[in-house]
Amino acid sequence: MKSVLFTIVALISFNLGLRAQEHEIDSLQGSKVVLDEVFVSALRVTKESPVTFSNLTKEDIKPRNLGQDIPVLMNFLPSVVTTTDAGAGVGYTGIRVRGSDATRVNVTINGIPYNDAESQGTFWVNMPDFASSTESLQLQRGVGTSTNGAGAFGASLNVLTDGFSQDAYGQISSSVGSFNTFRHNLKFSTGMLNEKVEISGRLSKINSDGYIDRARSDLDSYFLQGAYKDDNTLIKALLFGGHEITYQAWYGIDAQTLQDDRTFNPSGIYTDENGNTQFYDNEVDNYKQDHAQLLWNEQISEYWSTNIALHYTRGRGFFEQFREDDDFATYSFEPITVDGDEVNTTDLIRRRWLDNDFYGTVFSANYKKNKLDLIVGGGFNKYEGDHFGEVIWARYASNSSYKDRYYDDNSTKTDFNIYTKANYQLNDQWSLYADLQYRTVGYEANGEDTGVVDDTFNFFNPKAGVTFDLNKNNNFYFSYAVANREPNRNDYESGNPKPERLNDFELGWRYLSADVQVNTNMYYMNYKDQLVLTGQLNDVGAPLRENVGESYRLGLELDAHIKLGPTWSIKPNLALSTNKNQDFVFERDGELEELGNTNIAFSPNLILGNIISYDPTNNLNVSFLSKYVGKQYMGNIDSDNSVLDAYSQSDLNVQYTFNCNGFLKSIVLSGLVNNVFNAKYVSNGYFYTYDDDFSVPDTITTIEGAGYYPQAGTNFLLGATVNF
Repeated sequence: MKSVLFTIVALISFNLGLRAQEHEIDSLQGSKVVLDEVFVSALRVTKESPVTFSNLTKEDIKPRNLGQDIPVLMNFLPSVVTTTDAGAGVGYTGIRVRGSDATRVNVTINGIPYNDAESQGTFWVNMPDFASSTESLQLQRGVGTSTNGAGAFGASLNVLTDGFSQDAYGQISSSVGSFNTFRHNLKFSTGMLNEKVEISGRLSKINSDGYIDRARSDLDSYFLQGAYKDDNTLIKALLFGGHEITYQAWYGIDAQTLQDDRTFNPSGIYTDENGNTQFYDNEVDNYKQDHAQLLWNEQISEYWSTNIALHYTRGRGFFEQFREDDDFATYSFEPITVDGDEVNTTDLIRRRWLDNDFYGTVFSANYKKNKLDLIVGGGFNKYEGDHFGEVIWARYASNSSYKDRYYDDNSTKTDFNIYTKANYQLNDQWSLYADLQYRTVGYEANGEDTGVVDDTFNFFNPKAGVTFDLNKNNNFYFSYAVANREPNRNDYESGNPKPERLNDFELGWRYLSADVQVNTNMYYMNYKDQLVLTGQLNDVGAPLRENVGESYRLGLELDAHIKLGPTWSIKPNLALSTNKNQDFVFERDGELEELGNTNIAFSPNLILGNIISYDPTNNLNVSFLSKYVGKQYMGNIDSDNSVLDAYSQSDLNVQYTFNCNGFLKSIVLSGLVNNVFNAKYVSNGYFYTYDDDFSVPDTITTIEGAGYYPQAGTNFLLGATVNF
């Protein structure tokens, strides 16, 4: 589309109350007790903190929650870009904030780290339909406040799961949509039994064929929660997780195929013995992940409260792949003789396994009296992972045996941090903020891709800021924060990576009135040894990164919520930025070339969004959502071959509620039309270079290429929810 259609941000109330006895009314589930927010109070901020943030609540998410992943539901927040491998929001999805990819967005669930300890990525496909068990989330852009897990280098996202329900309820939801997409879930709560105990849960099933050929998803998930409260104690025990079987779609397609056959998927392609092109039908990820959390909040006195959490995550699964004419040597097979000829290659099917455990504790103590709000907290977490490969079928198996492992690697990572943060109210207008964190990380690994790793990192991450309330409507803030971060497992493939350091400056203004809310902020993020995306992928589709020395991101963000009367409102947002590698050096045609300042990969200079909402009655909501993402480079050398063109996307969302009396409380009908104008856009891709030293003797020619992930044209989801 040639026109620029503005897009959204769901900027929700500036003041997220963390008061332990506050209630809010949920018309579908009775009185919802949100005292659960004490579990994230150590990590979340309000407008009295000098941190740039946006909130999303369950009510904001609900109209569009029809089976798509949490990153897709966050698409209309400021500076956010999302993408999906299968092209329609189900399966593998990704998110970038301020140009930083998901490995640099720190994610916690109830204050507990969710990022994979080794890759540092977040794989929402492992917890399908998790939005249906989310009470609220807060996205802090920049370094934000100290949190648990890997350092935030673009943003931090903390998710609060379902809160208490005072009243019992049941809920059945189903949705259907394009590409044979189906989502079914069942939720329930016993309500508060004897005013002390509640048990609640959810079961979900999602299937989709995907927009891309064979990019199907078969997803199951569950969520079970038991809760206890009395006057001073709040305890929650949670079990949740999922099982995903997802056909691979990360290979992408080249520019010519993008023009000729947008949905083509090269994954699983091979040539049979008759010379016919075939596709292996089980080229899938098959992965299970289960989480256990025990959360305990205690109000010790009028001024002191404590939080402690124990957690355990169990993950296991494999990537299954057909390999055509693969070398025996890769699998330690010995050459064999067949019909008098030596054979040293074979067609085979292999599985590359991950089997890991992640466990630990996080804790905090909060002192709040008069002008001082003080938090002391930290955590200790340990990851133990096995990486191994098995051949489950081979045309010629040579000397192999059942359950042989052709590689068998392991890794261990420990992560300890402790922090102290305080807000001090100097007077009615001025408040000061300080936040000090010490973090130590130990990482040991062995593998053909990583080599032998035995690294220890010690980081000190100070933060400070000031907030000024000019009057009841205007709030200003300034902050300076330091973040340090260790490399991930994939970074070691490229050699000996350095840890990164970030200095983040944030200057903001917030305006709040009955009809207008405005957030404006400027940021300057200065990096040392930033691990930027190169544009290339490794052999399992994970993005590769490299240290680039000096780099920076400078930007302006603006978002607003404006009521245009009793029935109309708009939520526009704007992000302008420049993102540069400084004095970048690249090897081209065998020679080092100084390119000066270049654009950082996957960092658009312009992102626009808007949501126009029409609420003629309490029962009907109609929203038009639009997003524009400017031109991006998929590499760091400003090559025209690496350009990802600007694109726009517009969605139409309608929700209508039929209120009922008696046992049946309500029926909610929802409709979502994605990409209303059928834009042929690409939201992600990859870029690679390699040296060809064979075409002309005694010369080296640098070859460039790119791959693209096309997104679906106009598609829809329709849903119905019955509440009783």
